[in-house]
Amino acid sequence: MIPLIKNQVFYCGEGRHRVCLTVHFTGNGLVCQLYGGDNPHVGAVVLTVPRPSLQDPERVSCNSSVLPLLGHKEDELAKPLAEGVAVHFHQPVVLVAGIHVDYASEEDIYQLVANCQEVFGQLLRRCPEEI
Repeated sequence: MIPLIKNQVFYCGEGRHRVCLTVHFTGNGLVCQLYGGDNPHVGAVVLTVPRPSLQDPERVSCNSSVLPLLGHKEDELAKPLAEGVAVHFHQPVVLVAGIHVDYASEEDIYQLVANCQEVFGQLLRRCPEEI
């Protein structure tokens, strides 16, 4: 029998600043999709695995592999978000991220980053550490 997979969806923002985070809790790890803006797409993929910190074994760190598509910047946002989820849940995390706003201003980028951080905050606040 296939183990039950729990799904959660989180939203933040309006219009071109709206982002969506979909999270699938598998038996051993989380699969996350972060999309938004004018043109949701695959811009970067992160795989991160929590482990004891090399400097302080009492703390949790991560080994992460990041695959950005050429010319995309989602990896700069996706890596720390994925690592935060991995540390919180003590499980491996895959995050696919793709957010694009045509002719984005500095304010557009600031708002999108804030909205991405908020949907991940919603995830961490709503879901217990042990799923």
